[in-house]
Amino acid sequence: MIELTYDKAKAYCARIAGKGSVLGLESIENLMQELSNVQEKLSVIHIAGTNGKGSVGAYLAAVLREAGYVVGRYTSPAVFDPLEVWQVDGCNITQEEYAALVSQVKCACDAMTEKGMSQPTLFEVETAVAFLFFYQKKCDYVLLETGMGGELDATNILTHPVCAVITSISMDHMKFLGNTLGEIARAKAGIIKADSPVVTICQKPEAMEVITKVAEEKHAPLFVADRAQIRELVTSPEGCSYDCPGIGTISTSMTGLYQVDNSLLAAVALKEVLHLSPEIIKAGIQKARWSGRFEIIAKEPLFIIDGAHNEDAAEKLYATLQNYFTNRRITYIIGVLADKEYEKILKIMLPAAERVYTVTPKNPRALAAEALAGTAENILAGYHSAEKVSVMACSSVEEAVETAQKQAGRDEIVLAFGSLSYLAEVRQAVSVNNE
Repeated sequence: MIELTYDKAKAYCARIAGKGSVLGLESIENLMQELSNVQEKLSVIHIAGTNGKGSVGAYLAAVLREAGYVVGRYTSPAVFDPLEVWQVDGCNITQEEYAALVSQVKCACDAMTEKGMSQPTLFEVETAVAFLFFYQKKCDYVLLETGMGGELDATNILTHPVCAVITSISMDHMKFLGNTLGEIARAKAGIIKADSPVVTICQKPEAMEVITKVAEEKHAPLFVADRAQIRELVTSPEGCSYDCPGIGTISTSMTGLYQVDNSLLAAVALKEVLHLSPEIIKAGIQKARWSGRFEIIAKEPLFIIDGAHNEDAAEKLYATLQNYFTNRRITYIIGVLADKEYEKILKIMLPAAERVYTVTPKNPRALAAEALAGTAENILAGYHSAEKVSVMACSSVEEAVETAQKQAGRDEIVLAFGSLSYLAEVRQAVSVNNE
């Protein structure tokens, strides 16, 4: 086997990225066969859903580490560091480890193509890297997020996960998963395995019906985390706390109203499936952190970043703004991908805007800042507001951040949201401006 350097490993992955996404398990099954099916030797909590997978994973990881376990996490996409996709106990895979594992997976891919099989996709290669990494690190538990969907996702090669966890389901990736909430829920519920527990947040009726039916068909014990069960909810921009039956007062410093559901879902899974003590659950959730989700990165003016990139996430983000910042002037920085339902996102978010700066994320699928600004202006033209909202397309993220911070008063809010792919640039620009 030829050992690749880190740069050559990255170059190899860049070359195969052009294959795009191919739903189905045949290729990953063949690949893992070449790698001795190490995934079968891991204790995996499999996480699917439209929004909240990363946050729920962060809560689960923090609690399991609090309990003394070695915890592996596989997430996507990377936001601030390309190696953050693979973590053990909160530490990213090193460049040396990444290069060695990609070398091993490339060797397996080459063996497949020599046998006349197709070259695995980038996501399949990265998933194989994850399985090998966690196996070599002797992880006690692995938190494995689906990339897209569930049933035909490469991560769904698992045959006996510890449990399946399903976060909030909404309309996204319709081209691949279906045009109705029920169809999308069925794709997500594909991670449910026979006789293996499944834990879900209380979903919209159409999605809940599908999950319940699949669980019954698979004889999978079903646990539902329902916000209606909690009491004494207190929220603020610094976090939230609430009383959870059977556990006690849960507090989290991860902000955003949607973190109530995410932390509750994690707590139910940890209590009902892993049978961890209330004290460990509460302590771990309090320590959990997850960047880019209603994260405050500067003050005066308060500067927040959030990866809301679909309709459901936008609704939750808008509700959070209304809860925390009523009557506060808010400036938006927005960057989106062209294949997202950005018009629906704008219609939800624009009523709270004082100013809007649009940017073009550095992503092949990005929507140009000018096109996004034009869509925003068309929507705003239909409003009957006494004050006109200013909209400006910026040539760079740096320009948007600098302009927004100069224009906003000390008591105002600057919120950058949309695609996760440009939030690292926002963080860097804010850091430079505040030096």
